Formats: sequence, structure tokens, C-alpha cells
Amino acid sequence: MTEIASAPVMGAAPGRTGDRLRLLWHSKTGRVGLALVLILALLALVSALGILPNDPITQNAAIRLQGPSAAHWFGTDQFGRDVFARVAAGVLNSTRIALVAVGFATVVGTLSGVAAGFYRGFSDVAVSGVTNVLFAFPPLLLALALASVFTRTWFTVAVAIAIVYTPIFIRVTRGPVLSLREVEFVSAATATGQRRSAIMFRHVLPNITSILIVQITLSLSWAILTEASLSFLGLSTPPPAPSLGSMIYEARTLVYVAPWTMIAPGVLIVAYVVGLNLLGDGLRDSLDPKNRGTV
Repeated sequence: MTEIASAPVMGAAPGRTGDRLRLLWHSKTGRVGLALVLILALLALVSALGILPNDPITQNAAIRLQGPSAAHWFGTDQFGRDVFARVAAGVLNSTRIALVAVGFATVVGTLSGVAAGFYRGFSDVAVSGVTNVLFAFPPLLLALALASVFTRTWFTVAVAIAIVYTPIFIRVTRGPVLSLREVEFVSAATATGQRRSAIMFRHVLPNITSILIVQITLSLSWAILTEASLSFLGLSTPPPAPSLGSMIYEARTLVYVAPWTMIAPGVLIVAYVVGLNLLGDGLRDSLDPKNRGTV
């Protein structure tokens, strides 16, 4: 698991959004990452809309293990299924799981981290205790344990991954909030009689948005990789639904006979993870307060 270390951005000017977008566009890594993510998102969208030229599940023994061609761009597998249609459906499955998992982790982890850092006391002790316990387990091992407990569906896999990544968001938000609660504008809001919950949502949360955006991007990449690992081990979405990790597992005995069955899902996993990481690097640069005024 990866977490960012960053100081809170205080007093961010609302008119700097255009400058930040230009900084992201001027970043080579940001552009490459954004391009890869958009291509794969488009592939997932095409699969979701059902406009692929072939069905990802339909078997046809007459065309099994055929190489890439005009009819089957990435070839066919041992059951005669179209590999391109299957990897597109696999990207859709991975994207759906990653978005739900990271979305859940972001909401629960951010609210818990902000509450722990802002209110301190018992809430801080309780949240920090649970976080430390979860951090004591290796991430993949914890995901494996949780995924094996639930009935295998894409949603339960997403929940298992979300539980693993929630402590990261708690830790990422708690530290900056501990600093923010001592700054002047928070003290002024407290002195004017504003409720603590209102201060937390109006003044504290907006100042850690930049940190959260970068962390979300990085967490999405690791969630994609975690889902692929779980599906490779047979603990993700059950067949016949395509999954990139399970496709690699099924192709392990065909690597010399039909290498395209392993290359296609493997390349897409790498492209997705690399793209999200590069996009995260570009976002980190564009949201860094030190880079304000450079455009």
C-alpha cells in the first residue's frame, strides 16, 4: 500500500483551478498517465454499453487458440472466446471494483481521520487503535482473508479491498487535520461560535482536498493490482465473468502455444497501474503549493 506525505494546503485561491490544469497538462508524466487512463476507461465504457464486436463469454470450439486477426484483434482462447472482448470486460470489472472500493475507503477513512484529528480524545484513540491493528497485517494477506470469508461477487471483493485501504485514508487525513485545528482561521471560526462539525466540513475538509485527490489516484492503481491478484488466486469475481487476473491464471499453460492469451491481460494491468501512478504524479505536481505562480 502507498500513502502520500504532504502538508495541508491552507488558504487556497479558488481561481487557481485553470493554472493547476495547465500544470498537469505541461507535465509529461501527467499527460501520459491521463492518456492511458482515458483509453482504458473508454475500453471499459465500450464493454459496459455492450457494443463490442464479439461476446466475452460465448464459446466456439471451431476457432479456439486462433492468433490475432481482423475478426479477433487479440486472438481467441482455449474455448474459442474472443480475448479482446474478454479483456475489455475484465477492465470494466476491475474499474468497477476499484471505484467502489476506493470510494468507500475515501469516505469512511476521510471522515474517521478528520474526526480523530479534529476532536482528539476518545475518538482519536479508538480510530488510531483500529488503524494500527489493520496496518499490522500485510495488505494482500488481509484482502485474501476478507475475500475468502464473503460470498464471491464483485461487490464483496470491493468491500474487502475497501477495508484494506481505509486505514491509509485515515492516516493521510489525520496528520494534516492535527495541524489545521491549530491555525488562525479555525481558531477564529471557533471563537465566533460556529459548531465544530460546521468548522470541520467548511474549513478543514476543503484544505485537505489536494492531498485526497492524489491519494485517491494512487489507491485506485493499487486497488486494480489487488483485484488482479485476488482473481489470479481465484478469490475475485467468479467465472464466467472475465477478470484480468483469472485470464492470466488460465493462460499460464498456454504461454508457449498461444502467448496472446497471457500478453493481452498482462499488458492492460500494467498499463492501468502505470497510467494511474503517472497521473497521480502529475496531479501531485500540479496541486503542490510550491508550483503556484509557475504558469
